[in-house]
Amino acid sequence: MSVQHFIPQTYTPQAFHRQAHEALDDPQIRANFRRAMDGLITKRRDVFSDWDLEALRELGANIRLRALAKLPDLLEQLEANCQANGIRVHWAENGEAACRIIRELCEARGAKSVIKGKSMVSEEMHLNAHLEEAGIEALESDLGEYLVQLNEQTPSHIIMPAIHLNTDEISEILHDKTGTERTRDVDYMTAAARAQLRERFMAADVGISGVNFAVAETGTLCLVENEGNGRMTTTVPPVHIAVTGIEKVVEHLRDVPPLYALLTRSATGQHVTTYFNMISSPRKPGEHDGPEEVHLVLVDNGRSGIYQDNELLDTLRCIRCGACMNHCPVYTRVGGHTYGTTYPGPIGKILMPHMLGLEATKDLPTASSLCGACGEVCPVKIPIPDLLVRLRKESVGEGRGNVPGAGVKRSRKELLAWKGWQWLATHPAAWRGSTVIAGKLRALTPAKLGPWTEYRTAPKPAKVSLHALVKAHREELAGEGRS
Repeated sequence: MSVQHFIPQTYTPQAFHRQAHEALDDPQIRANFRRAMDGLITKRRDVFSDWDLEALRELGANIRLRALAKLPDLLEQLEANCQANGIRVHWAENGEAACRIIRELCEARGAKSVIKGKSMVSEEMHLNAHLEEAGIEALESDLGEYLVQLNEQTPSHIIMPAIHLNTDEISEILHDKTGTERTRDVDYMTAAARAQLRERFMAADVGISGVNFAVAETGTLCLVENEGNGRMTTTVPPVHIAVTGIEKVVEHLRDVPPLYALLTRSATGQHVTTYFNMISSPRKPGEHDGPEEVHLVLVDNGRSGIYQDNELLDTLRCIRCGACMNHCPVYTRVGGHTYGTTYPGPIGKILMPHMLGLEATKDLPTASSLCGACGEVCPVKIPIPDLLVRLRKESVGEGRGNVPGAGVKRSRKELLAWKGWQWLATHPAAWRGSTVIAGKLRALTPAKLGPWTEYRTAPKPAKVSLHALVKAHREELAGEGRS
């Protein structure tokens, strides 16, 4: 079995084009993703067959839009109700601040080991590396996250982190890193991973999780999962730290069921997940399990900047289902690592420019055919294609200029060329003279005209312009006495 393609590599958004070509040249990666995506697309289609999907999507979109319209007030309400319930709330302006808060909470308990449930926000802020630098071991407990951590990789999908690996590759990783037998028996490998993780749950000083929905009305943190690791992470260690982006807040508890129905069906084609956790407080007197402390870290990390733009605001509707990735013709061929960002695929292309700046992510908004599939399947109706077009405008300096790095792809040469074209096109005599000269010098036309000719043949001016041909034809007709 060849395992070359999943040897750990460093991926960056600046190298997107090179990484995409490498992925396209790897038949194993393409086969792994094609098989997985076909299954997810079919499951999603079948699970919604008895539903009025458009009505449910409209409801979900309205719930998210209402929450975003009231976001500042709802965040204050969430903080007040969480604190009333005994949950301590912390605010972080960026990922660095969030890491510092979590490290200090761990150090206050003398923590040496942390067990983590699935959390893309913690990936976004590189929490594991930060804790390890402080001498605190951080272990992922989600099976997919556990596998990519063993292989020193990052997740390639926001729902299924190890989707880029097939059974043989997973077996090889477990054998190399944990000493299990090489096998294709999925049940054996799952049981082996469970046994390895169970001891770590019991020994961990702190449990860290993400949040799917934070309910302002009740101060409740909702976690959606299938493996039970989230429940273990949030109840077994003496301290539970939940970390989430500020956009995850919803107004009412009754807003959760429609979003939950959309999330599970869009993500994995399930009617419900195995576990739905609702956390509203630490352990109370007389209770036999649960953490002694619960903390909530609310992370901004560029989200406030998105919130201030009435178009880009729609990015914050996302409920992290991954449906846009599963249906994207680019993502399904090159995989998540190619993007070099925490959030890959369509949602990553509209979110990461705000977090990393367009200087680092300038190629991502253009890594799309604008086929519209992502917008059609988004359960909360985010107009992703429209936002990609907006970011393309921002990158060349034709937008509002309120995205970090706006104008990074603006070329002075290109600008001067278009201004020259504009002047010629509005001065007929100069235009006619230039076309005559271009025709005579056509042999000197360069074969390469920058990135435009990477996939196109450079055009050559005609020997004789259309106007000259028409004029000559009229003169010929006039000479023959015809009009």
